[in-house]
Amino acid sequence: MKKIVRFTGLLLLTAVSFSFVKPLPPAKRPNVVIIFMDDMGYGDLECYAGTPWHTPHINRMAAQGMRFTYFYVAQAVCSASRAALLTGCYPNRIGIHGALWPTAPMALDTGEQTIAGVLKQQGYHTGMVGKWHLGSKVPWLPLQHGFDEYLGLPYSNDMWPVHYDGKPYADTSTHPRAKYPPLPLIAGNNPVKYIRTLEDQAQLTTMYTERACRFIRENRRQPFFLYLAHSMPHVPIAVSDKHKGKSKDGLFGDVMTEIDWSVGQVMKTLEDNGLAENTLVIFTSDNGPWLNYGNHAGNTGGLREGKGTSWEGGIRVPCIMRWPGKIPAGTVCNKMAATIDLLPTIANLCGAALPVRKIDGVNVSSLLFNNPDITPRDEFAVYYEVNSLQAIRKGPWKLVLPHRSRSYKLNVPGYDGFPGAQPVVPVVQALYDMRRDPGETLDVQQQFPDVVKELLAVAEKYRKDLGDDLTGEKGNGRRKAGEVQK
Repeated sequence: MKKIVRFTGLLLLTAVSFSFVKPLPPAKRPNVVIIFMDDMGYGDLECYAGTPWHTPHINRMAAQGMRFTYFYVAQAVCSASRAALLTGCYPNRIGIHGALWPTAPMALDTGEQTIAGVLKQQGYHTGMVGKWHLGSKVPWLPLQHGFDEYLGLPYSNDMWPVHYDGKPYADTSTHPRAKYPPLPLIAGNNPVKYIRTLEDQAQLTTMYTERACRFIRENRRQPFFLYLAHSMPHVPIAVSDKHKGKSKDGLFGDVMTEIDWSVGQVMKTLEDNGLAENTLVIFTSDNGPWLNYGNHAGNTGGLREGKGTSWEGGIRVPCIMRWPGKIPAGTVCNKMAATIDLLPTIANLCGAALPVRKIDGVNVSSLLFNNPDITPRDEFAVYYEVNSLQAIRKGPWKLVLPHRSRSYKLNVPGYDGFPGAQPVVPVVQALYDMRRDPGETLDVQQQFPDVVKELLAVAEKYRKDLGDDLTGEKGNGRRKAGEVQK
C-alpha cells in the first residue's frame, strides 16, 4: 500500500440545525486542545508528586494555569474511559465497557455525539492524533464521530502479535494477542503503515507530536479542536533516541521526559502562531498506572491500587488546564470534576449546543475561573466491569460498595516489560473520608451511619437509571453500543 505522507480530512455535512445557539464571533471562539495520556498515574508528574524525572514543560503549564486535585475518570480502563471523555456520558450509559480488542463486537455508536461533533456544528475544524480505541474499522473510526482528520492507532499498543520481550510470537496458539495483525497506523480511514517492532513504537510520540503541531499551524486562522491521545506510557513503553537516558531514571523516566517534550512542542506552536491566549489546553490521563508492570509503570502518588480498579489510584488522575488571561495562573482546584464534564464545559465556552441524547457531565467552567462559591459536581458514581456499581463519591466521602477487584498489593510486580500477577479479591463495604484518608485505609462507616445511609440512597438512584449487575437491576437509562458486523 502506498504510504500517505499528507492527507486531508473528510468534510462531514450535517442537516441538523442548531439555530437556537447564538454563534460567537470567530475571534471570540476559543480553540481547544485535549492531551490525553494512557496509564499515567496521579503521581507521575513533577508538579503533583515530585518524581525523580523532570517535567519542566508540564510544570510550566501548571504554573500558567490550574491544577486539579480531585479529577476523575469514569472507569479505570481504556475504551470506557475514552468513551466517557468524548461523549460526556458514563460509559455504561452508552454500552461501552472494558478495553475493546481489535475483533470486539461493539464500538461507540455513531448516534452518540462527541466533543468533536458538537464543535463541528459550530464551525470548528476538528482533528485527532493518536489512540482511538472505540472501534477499529469503518464506520467506527474518528471520521465517523465528528473528526475532520485522523492519524493514529485504532487501539492499544499492546494489541499486537509481539511478546513481552519485544519478539514476535513464534506460535499463534500461545497467547490471544499472537493472532492479531501488526498495529495499523491509520490516516483518515485507511492504514498507511504498520507498527511491527518496539523500534517502530519508539517513534510514536514524536510522530503524534509533529502531526499535532502541523494541525495547529494549518488551522491557525479558524477555530479548531485537537484531541491528542498519546499511546504512552501504556506498555509496551518505548522512547526515541533523542530521549534515551535523558531522565537518568530508566526507560519509564525517559518516556515521561519525551511526553513532557511533546507538551512543550504543542505549547510552543500555539505561542509561535499567536494562539496561546485564545486556546484552552487540557492535559490529563485515561486512568491510573498498570502497577503490575513494575518499573515500566508509573505511580499513584500514594493513592490506593491502580488501573482496572475503582480505588483512587485507578480513577483519580492528574489534570491541568491552561488558558492564559482566562484561567488564573498558578491556581489549584480542590473541588471534584471528571472527564465526563469536559464536553458540557467546552460546549459552554465555545457556544455550542449540548448533545440531543442525555449526558452525565456538568458544566464546570466556574471552576476554571476560580469561583469559590460554586460546586458544579458534588457526586460521582464509580462503575466498572460491564455494569457494576462499585463506589459513590459525594462531598468529602467515598462509599465503597461490595464487589470484587484486582489487587496489586499481594504480589511482587513484574520487571522490564513483563507483568506480575494481579489477582482478584473480595471487597467489603467501607466508608472513607477523602479529606483525611486519600489512601483509603480507615473505614469510618460505624462513626458516620447517616452518611452511609445518604450515599446508599444515591447509589439506588444510579441503579434505577444505569442499572447494576451486582444487584441485578437493569436500569432504564442505558443505550446500546454500536454493533460491529463480522
